[in-house]
Formats: sequence, structure tokens, C-alpha cells
Amino acid sequence: MIRFYKHRFIYFTISLCLILSGLVAAFINGIQLDIQFKGGTILKYTYTDTIHAEQAEEIVEQAVGQNSNCLLQSNLAKDEKMLVVSLASNEALTSREQEAVTAALTQAYPSANLALSESLTVEPFIGKQFFTKGMIAIALSFLLILVYVGVRFKNIGGLSAGAMAIVALFHDAFIVTAVFIIFKIPINDSFIAAILTIIGFSINDTIVIYDRVRENERLQGRKTSPEELVDLSVNQSMMRSVNTNLAVFLSITVVYIFAQIYDIASIRSFALPMMFGTLSGCYSTICIAGPLWAMWQKHKQAGAKIAKA
Repeated sequence: MIRFYKHRFIYFTISLCLILSGLVAAFINGIQLDIQFKGGTILKYTYTDTIHAEQAEEIVEQAVGQNSNCLLQSNLAKDEKMLVVSLASNEALTSREQEAVTAALTQAYPSANLALSESLTVEPFIGKQFFTKGMIAIALSFLLILVYVGVRFKNIGGLSAGAMAIVALFHDAFIVTAVFIIFKIPINDSFIAAILTIIGFSINDTIVIYDRVRENERLQGRKTSPEELVDLSVNQSMMRSVNTNLAVFLSITVVYIFAQIYDIASIRSFALPMMFGTLSGCYSTICIAGPLWAMWQKHKQAGAKIAKA
């Protein structure tokens, strides 16, 4: 049987190093907000020939001096391909700047039959409002999980079990955020979707382990130490957690490869953080949530003994 509690500080150190690497990357690369959260201009072009998104981004940057995010989309219903150029900024592009972008892209891709089909402006206050609502959604998910775990597992600590699960979820959220920062993916609606999805996967695994802890405590009695309960429960549930997350990881990897081959940045920006988040969720469930719960229970037991003395 693997002694997860005994080696808990090794796992905590690994997690701390991963989080610190994300903070260092944030300091070096900065945190780039996409147009949905910052405001700016979206230009949509129809085209017929081959266009490379990364090359298009360089062309747009040379034309107007702003960083851009280019996505390639396909409308199967209309049988047309579309290039979506997003320029996140506190100010929208002027008509002259839009004409400069169109002229630069047309010159770079003369056989693509580029045609501007739509021009949209996102005001900064709308982007800020959208970002705030996304953060509120994540915070509410944490709160509801805390309440749910606290009520369902009141026999093994209730809110303390929920609090340790939340710590593990924060770990996963930091890892997903670090992926966006390290790979220089703009923070957009895919970020909110990836965070909420990983939270759902991770807490499901943690609940399975807590359920085993509760069942083992009932079978073996309260005299069994918290660390023994956790080690037994995690070992019993580990293969289920690993197999489930491995299946999800492989599925997301296929999606990422597909997006990479066809240069679909919108799917790629969701799939890559999901891949790392899935691994993080499996790791935090097995190596963090359980040992943290055992540490808290031992702390409570030690406090109770001191109070009785």
C-alpha cells in the first residue's frame, strides 16, 4: 500500500514549485487578456484559399502596431471559411486602421479572395463586466462545492473536508491559469470554461475518496487514525481516478491534435489547458486533498487532547 500521508510534504513541494513557475511566468510574460475581457475590435473576413493564423497575426501587427489573435473558422452550412481577427485594446480601431489591416492581409494573400464581412467593437466596460461575471461564476462554484461537501460528509469533518477539497481545487485552478500564462494564451472565455470543467472533474474524484474514507471509518471504527483511513481510501480509489482521468486526457489530446493540424486556435486554447488541468485534478485528488484532510483531523484530535488535559 502506498503511504500518501507519509510523503505528503514531497507532494506539497511539487505543487508549490508548479505554482511558483506560473507566478514567474506571469512576471516575465505578463497576463494577456483577450478582447472578450479587455475590449477592442473584431474583424471577420471570408476567404477561399489557405491562410495561416500565426502568419496573419504578424501581418496585422505590422499593419497597425497592435498584438492580435487570429482564428480560423469554418461555416459548414454556408460552405465558407472565415478569418476572425481580434485586437484587444482600450480603444477601437479607426476606419483607417481597419482599412490598413484589410489591405495588408489582401496583399499577403492575393489568391485568398479576402472580403471583410463584419466589423465589431467591444467596449472596455463590457469586457470588464464579462470578466467580473466569469470570476463570480468560479467563486460561486467554489462556495456551492464547500456547502455540498460540508453537508454530505458531515460525519468525517463536514466543512473541514470541504475546505481541504477547495484547497485542492485552487491548486487545479492555478495550474490551468499557469498554462495560459506560460504558453501565452490570451485569457478569454475558454479560460472560464476550462476552469469550471476542471473543477467539476476534480471535485468528483475527491468526493469518491471522501466517500471511501467515510465507509472505511464506519467499517473499522473511529479508533483508526486519520492517516491510515486516507492511505487505505486513496489506494482503493486510485486506479479508478487514474483510469478516468487518463481516458479524459487522451480524448482531449485527440481534440488538441485535431485543432493543431487544422490550425483552429479557439479549440486549441481550450484543449491545451484542459490536458494539463486533467492531470492536475488527478494529482490533487490523490496527493493533496486526502493528506490535507488527515492533517486537519490530527490537528483537531491533538487540540481535543490538550483541552481535556
